[in-house]
Formats: sequence, structure tokens, C-alpha cells
Amino acid sequence: METIRKELVGKMDESKKVLIIIPAYNEGDNIEKVVDNLITNFPQYDYVIVNDGSTDHTRKVCRERGYEVLHLPINMGIGGAVQTGYRYARDNDYEIAVQIDGDGQHDVGFLAQMIQSMQKEQADCVIGSRFVEKEGFQSSGVRRIGIKFLSVLGWILTGVKVKDITSGYRLVNRRFINIFAEDYPTDYPEPEAMVITAVHKGKIIEYPVVMRDRENGTSSITLKKSVYYMFKVTLAMLIRRLSFGVRRQK
Repeated sequence: METIRKELVGKMDESKKVLIIIPAYNEGDNIEKVVDNLITNFPQYDYVIVNDGSTDHTRKVCRERGYEVLHLPINMGIGGAVQTGYRYARDNDYEIAVQIDGDGQHDVGFLAQMIQSMQKEQADCVIGSRFVEKEGFQSSGVRRIGIKFLSVLGWILTGVKVKDITSGYRLVNRRFINIFAEDYPTDYPEPEAMVITAVHKGKIIEYPVVMRDRENGTSSITLKKSVYYMFKVTLAMLIRRLSFGVRRQK
């Protein structure tokens, strides 16, 4: 994979205006490492942290370090935080918007290749996938079963196959920056966002990435929440697909 990565970087069009959106809820122990890595090693990309009403020291860290940050007054959930980032990207005329988590799981070293792959394939959305080459952190067995179910459901609803449908590491072009700035799912939004992209005839591709397990803190999706997650996301994907069909008929 390393040889391919170097070849792709050499071909990348670096003229694109790129924004990295970092939703953060109680990531005070992780956010400094994530953002300092961007500033030091990837200065060609702009970034914005969306502090989603954190109750820990996330705000303090951002203030003391002088980071680019938007503070939400209350916790809006991951969808609200990401949509805030898309609105910022739209209002500041970015051509590509990238989502990464604030917990350090997503390796920005893959971003250049993901952008180049977007340009080469003329894609609207590129999803960083753990499951193309199956390297690095693969999530738990139970979660992989859930991801497989949602991937199959997404394929049934849209005809598009996405192996890592819950991946929060993804980028979109200007067209979908504008769409998501106006219409983005709320809770656990990634699978539903895939449906939105597909029904708007957006081309979705996956690029193999290696993800890490979080170093500090805990995931917002606990075992207790997993059943609710599956029910809620399944229902949301179904409603989204059906509602789009109704709107088209009108």
C-alpha cells in the first residue's frame, strides 16, 4: 500500500481548497494531538473544530492552543456538529470538505490519496474504508456484524455497495458540501448520509485506510446503545429513501 500511496501523492492536484471538519464532544484528552499533527504535518489543509457543547476541558484546550474552532452552545449530536462544519465550508467557498473524528482514529496521511482518487474517478464522495484491505483497527465482532447489515441495507435501498458504511472518515466535493449544509442527518448520520448521496446520484467510492483505536476516552456508542443505534439507523435509512421517492413523484 505504501508504494501506491506515494504514487498517488505525486499525481494529486494540490490546488483544491480543502477543509477538514473535526466534530469534538469531550475530546479534551485527544484533540491537541489530532490538531497539532495537522498543523505540523499537513499545513496545506485548513481545519475547523466544531466543539459540540463539550462539558470537559475541550474548550479550554482549544482556547489555550489558539485553534480554529466553532463552539456550539449545547450538544447537538454528531450530525449537528458535522453539518455546522459543512455550513462553514459552504460559506467560506471550500471545494472539498473532509470529516475526521476528534479522537485520533483517522490517519490524515491517507487524505492526499483520497483526494487524488476522487479526482481520478470523478467521484462526489470518498469513504475511508477499513474493510477494503482489512488492515489496522477493525472494530469489534458485534459492530462488524452491524456494519455488514447496514451495508447490505444500503445496497438494497440504493444499489450502491459500501463496505464501511459507518466510517466517519470521508470527503465530499462542493456539490455535496452545499447539499449537506442544508440537509444532514442528526444521530449516527454516516449510513443515512450515504443514502442521501446515492439518491442525489452522487458517485461514491471507497479508499483503503488504516484506522487506529482511540487512545483516550470512550466511544459514544456503548453496548447498551447499539440496539437503539441499529433500530434508529435502519428506520432512518428506510424513511430517507422512501421520502425521496415521494418527492420525485410530486
